[in-house]
Amino acid sequence: MDVVRQQVTAEELLRTPDDGFRYELVGGELRKMTPAGNVHGRIAMRVAWPLARHVEENQLGVVYAAETGFKLARDPDTVRAPDVAFVSRARIEAVGEVEGYWPGAPDLAVEVISPGDSYVEVEEKVFDWLEAGTKMVVTVNPRKRSATVYRSLTDITVLTASDVLDGGDIVPDFRLAVQEIFE
Repeated sequence: MDVVRQQVTAEELLRTPDDGFRYELVGGELRKMTPAGNVHGRIAMRVAWPLARHVEENQLGVVYAAETGFKLARDPDTVRAPDVAFVSRARIEAVGEVEGYWPGAPDLAVEVISPGDSYVEVEEKVFDWLEAGTKMVVTVNPRKRSATVYRSLTDITVLTASDVLDGGDIVPDFRLAVQEIFE
């Protein structure tokens, strides 16, 4: 017997009733995600808060919280939701106000690794972000107290607690000590 999976579209995902879970759509396949735990949420905010403050003070664009969907591909649809995201002011102005998911990738996506995340799942997300045009992806690993910065599949930098996360040309003049993420 062949099993046929029904493809879900981004529009159908947007209309999904709230059942207390987060969902992402990957190649038309709905993926259920449990709500973030205490450590995950705290660490995501330790990145989001200083980033949002810096972006707002310098009028660089918009910082988005977890659960904000970005439509990365169409037919089949892929909608990913990073823990923290940034979109530049120029792109915000070019696209304007959007109902539903942001059409495309953010300039910066931050993913906090949860205890239940596998290496394959994290790697898949990083690849999806980069393939869709995200200029910088940061994965934060609470267990190792480290952050890994991906600018491409070959430009990868691992930062430890003694290093500083630098926004470079994506978020100019943004700097955050990695150690502060875990305090």
